Amino acid sequence: MENTTGLRESKKLRTRRRLAATALELFLERGFDAVSVADVAAAAEVSKPTLFRYFPTKEDLVLDRFADHQDEAARIVRDRPAGRTPARAVHAHFLTALAERDPITGLCDHPNVLAFQGLLYSTESLETRLARYKAGEVEALAAVLEGESVEPLFARLAALHLVTARQELGRQNWRRIAAGQSADEAYPAAVADADRAFAMLADGLDRTLVPSRPAV
Repeated sequence: MENTTGLRESKKLRTRRRLAATALELFLERGFDAVSVADVAAAAEVSKPTLFRYFPTKEDLVLDRFADHQDEAARIVRDRPAGRTPARAVHAHFLTALAERDPITGLCDHPNVLAFQGLLYSTESLETRLARYKAGEVEALAAVLEGESVEPLFARLAALHLVTARQELGRQNWRRIAAGQSADEAYPAAVADADRAFAMLADGLDRTLVPSRPAV
């Protein structure tokens, strides 16, 4: 029974990835607004109801990959070393991601990543849908901070600042790459921006969000 369940889940995952890959190929070729859900279903050789079982909206066909990052900020803060503040934990993680050219930082010049980000930032409905993913990320991080005895209002404000900083830094890095810089060329400025942005936040947040675990 376990093996049957595992095979079923693997098949679902493969189908999900095939649908997303097919949709993205069509969107990049024709433009997001020019491709219908029916077009994607036909290209992937599935019915529209089947497609909607995997992706509730057309936008989710593009943005589903962001779901993997919705709990990232919360996890970074929850699992941070003893004595490290939330702002410094998120800052350190972002610097590591920059060094690795993680696409989530915007500092990635792979053609496929650049094309995807260009589609995302040029399509209004995708930007609107992305805001929902951001809201989920904020809620998850706020819950972690509340678990460390931060008052709900200030936990949410802190989460909003930290999540927004990551997203805006990523967008700025994408602008650099889209303007013609390579990831290596843009890296020093990306690090400088991250250092400055998180320093601005840390000045206030480090005084407010006292680490729940003292340094040892």
